[in-house]
Amino acid sequence: MAQQGDEDLTPEETPGYVAPAKKTVEEILKTDAEDESLQQYKSALLGTVGAVFPDDPRHVIVQKLALIVQGRSDIELDLTKLDEKKALSLKEGCTYKVRIYFYVQREIVQGLKYVQQTYKAGIRLDKSTSMVGSYAPKLELQSYTTKEEEAPSGMLARGSYTIKSLFTDDDKTEHLKWEWKLEIKKDWD
Repeated sequence: MAQQGDEDLTPEETPGYVAPAKKTVEEILKTDAEDESLQQYKSALLGTVGAVFPDDPRHVIVQKLALIVQGRSDIELDLTKLDEKKALSLKEGCTYKVRIYFYVQREIVQGLKYVQQTYKAGIRLDKSTSMVGSYAPKLELQSYTTKEEEAPSGMLARGSYTIKSLFTDDDKTEHLKWEWKLEIKKDWD
């Protein structure tokens, strides 16, 4: 098991996968410019070229993380305020999903990935990489939801966990790297 200082948030590589050549939205729209129906189709798929936050040069702007538990309100963490040390709480043994909300602006982002490492008492317990996908720029908030997971249970599993997260892409751009706390409790707060 790795110690907490071993911050290897590098996403796991998929053997044989080669990222597609990067093209701008304008380049894609200019291809086959004489085919009107294809142009309309591309416009619908590619979204709006523009910026939700014109003064922010980033292409992906991560807004918040939510823990989704069926039958309960979402448990949210605002990722625009990274200095916040708020701990999220789950009841031991519950099933939950992680949902990340983000904007994509200006250009298509290919091969978004969510990497997560979980630590307890400084020892790395788990590392997972989720392929989020490729996204066109949109003025609307977009989201990705992980597959369902089960919170650990039992007396030894209760307590505080540190989770290191990374939102990256095929170009290895770190869109956001953050750390958050998760408390596993005997019952809901």
